[in-house]
Amino acid sequence: MQDEIKKFSLVGTVIAVSLSKKHTFSKKNQNIIKLVKGLGVEGDAHFGSKVKHRSRVIQNPDQPNLRQVHLIHSELFEELAVRFPIEPGQMGENITTAGINLLELPVNSILFLGHSAMIKITGLRNPCAQIDQFQPGLLNAVIEKDENGNLIRKAGIMGIVLESGEVKPGDEIRVELPPKPFKKLERV
Repeated sequence: MQDEIKKFSLVGTVIAVSLSKKHTFSKKNQNIIKLVKGLGVEGDAHFGSKVKHRSRVIQNPDQPNLRQVHLIHSELFEELAVRFPIEPGQMGENITTAGINLLELPVNSILFLGHSAMIKITGLRNPCAQIDQFQPGLLNAVIEKDENGNLIRKAGIMGIVLESGEVKPGDEIRVELPPKPFKKLERV
């Protein structure tokens, strides 16, 4: 994994920012979103210190919210474009990025966005059947298996807000890697 990190940029760009006040699959693009320390994206259905994801609330509503912010790399949309036309926000992400291979970042990487916002990466998004309701067949396109039969989830990463701040399209994203040894992302 450490060799893989050398293959991508540690600086990227925010392409789009999105939110939804309700638990909808897709989120509406915004001109700007506000990240709030320890809570997530202000005005989004997943805003809060405790878990907001509906299936996880049923399991245990007192779990910490490790999925405050959902990020997807726009390069995924380019990869899927032949079969699945997807626009930023449509897969439920709050922040669409470019230039950083989000899926190869280790757990606890810190993303610096805009002037003051900071997000700590907690893990991978675990795509569910709702994706096929959005576009039939998309679930299989965002899940692959490696040579050992392990699942590769490509539908983005999740994080928590360490420092508040506004984020908008065009903002720079800088990555600070955690101390070694790096821990590979797992679903959260």
